[in-house]
Parts: sequence; C-alpha cells; structure tokens
Amino acid sequence: MSTEGDLGTAFEKPAGPQAHLMKEPAYKLRGAIPRMRDYLELTKPRITWLILMSTGIGYFFGLAGTAGWSQFLQHLGVLRLLHTVLGTGLIASGTAALNQWFEREADRKMRRTADRPLPAGRLESGRALAFGITLSAAGFLDLWLAVNPLAAGIGAFTLASYLFLYTPLKQRTWWSTTIGAVPGAMPPVIGYAAAAGRLTADCWVLFAILFLWQFPHFYSIAWMYREDYARAGIRMLPVVEPDGKSTARQIVLYGLALIPVSLVPSMLGMSGRIYLAGALLLGLWFLYSGIRVARDRTLLRARGVLLTSVVYLPFLYGLMLLDRPGL
Repeated sequence: MSTEGDLGTAFEKPAGPQAHLMKEPAYKLRGAIPRMRDYLELTKPRITWLILMSTGIGYFFGLAGTAGWSQFLQHLGVLRLLHTVLGTGLIASGTAALNQWFEREADRKMRRTADRPLPAGRLESGRALAFGITLSAAGFLDLWLAVNPLAAGIGAFTLASYLFLYTPLKQRTWWSTTIGAVPGAMPPVIGYAAAAGRLTADCWVLFAILFLWQFPHFYSIAWMYREDYARAGIRMLPVVEPDGKSTARQIVLYGLALIPVSLVPSMLGMSGRIYLAGALLLGLWFLYSGIRVARDRTLLRARGVLLTSVVYLPFLYGLMLLDRPGL
C-alpha cells in the first residue's frame, strides 16, 4: 500500500474545473506534511527528550571538576556536547523506529498503539525499516567521528540489546522488563563517556538511579494497559499474574531500593546537602505512590505512580545540577 494512498481524500488532487486552482508544488507540500508527521511519530519524541535529558546529565558529570561557572564553561566543549546530543538522539530515534517495525503486528492488536503509522497502514514497513536503519547508522557515525569511540560503542550496545534482546523477550517472559532496563539506563553512560572518555563510579551511580527508576515507571504502565498487552501476546508481569499483587510488590521494592541509591551522589561528592535532602524527599514521595497502588490496586493508583515517576526524574536531575560542588 503506497503512502500517498493512505492519506485519504483530504489530500487528493482536485479534478475538473478546479484542477488549475491547486498548483503541483502546493499539492505535494500538503501531501508531504502528514508523512513527515508519521516519520516523526516513529521516533517517539516524548521518550527521546527524556533520553537526551539523561544523556546531558551524564555529560555534565563527566566533565572535570571546576572552581566556578567560568572554568566550567571553558571545559564544557559545546561542539562535543552538541554532537553527543545529536548522535544519541539519532540512535534513540532510530531504535524507536526499528522497534515499531519489529512490533508492528503486535501494535495492530493493541488499542493504544493501533493508530501508529505502521499498524494503521500510513507508512510502508520497508520505508520505516530504512528510516530506522539510516537514523541509527547516522547517530553511531556521529558519535564515533565527532565524539569518541567509547560513546559510539555504548550507543551501539544500547540499540542492539534493546532490539535483539528486550524486544523479542517481551513475547516470552516478564523478565524482559529487567533486560530492557539495562539499555534503558544507558543514556547517562553515553553522556559521561562522551565528556570523560572513560567510565567511573560516578557514571555507574547515574546508571543505577535510572535503572531502578524504570521499574515503577514501566510496571505502572504495564498495569494500566495489561489487557492490551494480553491481546498482543506480550508477557508483562500484570499479564502473567493478573491479580496485580506481584506488580505492586515490584513497584514498592524498586521504589524502596531507589532511595538509598539516589543518595549516593552526595556521598561521592557529585552533589551537596541540598541534593541529599531533596533526593530523600522525592524518593519518599515516589515510594508513597507505590505503597498506595499496593494497598489499592486500581487504574487510578497506577496512573498516580506513572505521573509521579514523570515528575521525579527531572526534579532529581535538576537538584543534581543546581547543587554540584564548585558551581
């Protein structure tokens, strides 16, 4: 099915006496805009911004210690930072597009994804595949040539583990969530490697925070859309154990584990006391939302965990940035 044929009558070229009223360039432009939106949707921009935020945090802490903003700006390496964000963004966007290509049949069976460009038939699968490969390759090359091979290698590992481990395992076991949390926590590692050219304890703390944060976030989504996942044959934990007890327990346990790990940056000298207090309060708030869903396993409580998780991470990162010693 051609892309043009999917656009519907709203973009058909007028026939008869009115044909001269629409010039060919204008018609092509109007037809191209929806296609551009569909390609953009393949990249999952709402997720990509979170990935880039985490990458930026990793880059920030990968820079050498400074004695003030003036010295910090001198060491920033604006061009390297831009290439880090660009390369990571391209790999993330390419991975999202390729994931949708892999899962187009499953997406067709779920209400929340049935209107995506591929299951809805607005884009040809071959074009989406080529688009995803092109973006991913461009991102890898940009990181390799303009940043450093370490960052590029981590980016390639992230893509490969997400597409070839996590994605197929979703149809087989609920442990796929744990596997997927590894590439999901790699963005700050890419950023750190880009700035420092090596990996240290500071880097792995950032990885651990993002790794643990993902479980309450994604388990709440899995609970909210468990019926959709079941229809598509995706074996998320709420599908395997529909009563929700195990899901709620996982949300609480990972929320609890996140609190001490989120305090480690202060112990390593990455951030100060303001961050320490703020991270503790944020962690307790996040944990409280998990306890509420454990006591009352409803859609409303699961959505509360999701919303809390979306607020938690930017606030935690903001505290890290504002309370870095020396700035």
